Amino acid sequence: MKIEHVAIWVKDLEKMKNFYETYFHVDTSAKYHNEKKEFESYFLTFDESARLEIMRKTGIDKTSTTEHLGWAHIAISLGDKELVDQMTARLKKDGYPLVNGPRVTGDGYYESVIEDPEGNLIELTV
Repeated sequence: MKIEHVAIWVKDLEKMKNFYETYFHVDTSAKYHNEKKEFESYFLTFDESARLEIMRKTGIDKTSTTEHLGWAHIAISLGDKELVDQMTARLKKDGYPLVNGPRVTGDGYYESVIEDPEGNLIELTV
């Protein structure tokens, strides 16, 4: 078994699509738009990995009890420590908040954590 995709509600669909294309070189599907449900989404495919679905729908916000924005975090493996350091420096230079790291965690992971354009946490790891 494997994870096929993870989905996240977002406020600004195009801004989030551009962020993942710029920094993580994802392949992006055509936009799906359901006018009746006021729903739009893209599937973002990482190399040799699961997909991320970014979704926008009228009425979804952080105060909703059943559907809300965000996740706890998503971890993206970059392959080695040097690449974690380089991506962390690039994102920080480009103005994305660094939450912590790069560092070795108590459970032995080498990681840093940054925020995407909407404040969702992305763990960059080996």
